[in-house]
Amino acid sequence: MKILLKSATIVDASSKHHLKKRDVLIENGKISKIAATIPSSEKIKEIKLKNLHISQGWFDSSVSFGEPGFEERETIENGLKTAAHSGFTSVAVNANSFPITDSKGHIKFIKAKADGNAVNLYPIGALTVGSKNTDLAELFDMQNEGAISFYDYKKPIQNANLLKIALQYTQSFNGLVQSFPFEKSVATNGVVNEEANSTRLGLKGIPALSEELQIIRDLYILEYTGGKLHIPTISTKKSVALIRDAKKKGLNITCSVAIFNLVLTDNVFEGFDTNYKILPPLRTQEDVKALLKGLKDGTINGVTSDHNPIDVENKKTEFEHAHFGSIGLESCFGALNKLVGFEESVKALTGLKNAFNITSEKIEEGSTAQITLFNPDENWEFSEKDIVSTSKNAALLGTKLKGKVYGIIANNQLALNK
Repeated sequence: MKILLKSATIVDASSKHHLKKRDVLIENGKISKIAATIPSSEKIKEIKLKNLHISQGWFDSSVSFGEPGFEERETIENGLKTAAHSGFTSVAVNANSFPITDSKGHIKFIKAKADGNAVNLYPIGALTVGSKNTDLAELFDMQNEGAISFYDYKKPIQNANLLKIALQYTQSFNGLVQSFPFEKSVATNGVVNEEANSTRLGLKGIPALSEELQIIRDLYILEYTGGKLHIPTISTKKSVALIRDAKKKGLNITCSVAIFNLVLTDNVFEGFDTNYKILPPLRTQEDVKALLKGLKDGTINGVTSDHNPIDVENKKTEFEHAHFGSIGLESCFGALNKLVGFEESVKALTGLKNAFNITSEKIEEGSTAQITLFNPDENWEFSEKDIVSTSKNAALLGTKLKGKVYGIIANNQLALNK
């Protein structure tokens, strides 16, 4: 396949073409030529789009699909279609299906379901058998089969010794352990951030302390053991400060933030809309400000959509009984771009590749084409018609966004939005 991108502004700080408008010729999945002007022909598919910008393909470190077990929420096929529509050339898929992805057989199944797709699917293996926080799963075998990290999705590692052993063991094969920052005994049965709003509305609170205590413990263990630790979806001002200090100490620590925690605060709960019930919970404006600062100064390595489809029966119910989670792929770039601009957005949406050992392909001649196409200037409002996911539980519905994705080029395939 030959594709010619016309007058594309290249957004790639590692490329000599950064922020320059160029024609880009792609042949058989490789970038063969970049120049001010490249002539077209009948044998070349020409792509000419309004205000076209291109960057290295984006990577989402935390997406959930339902398959296997919860296909009514999202199949792998539709999930990858949603990812491509949203500009992601690679996604890491959480181990929260049924059965839990805790063996090399499960990893093999998920990879096979994604075979031949434009989007690269990287399975995350469960850290413990059945994600039950008792015994370590077969981590080495799963990594050999293609797992890129180990994580019991949204479940804290309650046993400190289990985390210690996992960090020690995974060093022998350069594995990445994830630890969800949530001290359950402090959070108890909380459903929203513990603050004035939770008290006023009569909703059980999840204190910031529950996140921060777990992070403090995990950092002490990491300092003792060595190894690689990723803390997914932090949400508080203190968490940012703790990780900033740990990085200054030289610990091998990375972290992410979910797009919702950068855009929304706990002021949205007035109407008891369960789409806003996510974990970690939406915090205060002070927390949002600190998270944005942490993203800009590199303390936070990247942004995730934390895409988590939930079926209507488990969302359209009483607030206390509704499941945590929101879809986020379709609105992620538009929300982030409005907050920090397209250069910072691209940095945030590619910043976790190194931690998860995913190759970054520069936009240079000779590189493999793993490219996201977008217009950073289009203003729009996110509505249900923009949802590609099977589930519609979107916390950012009705939010004004900036920046539209045109599609992706990856794995020698072109996936353009209609």
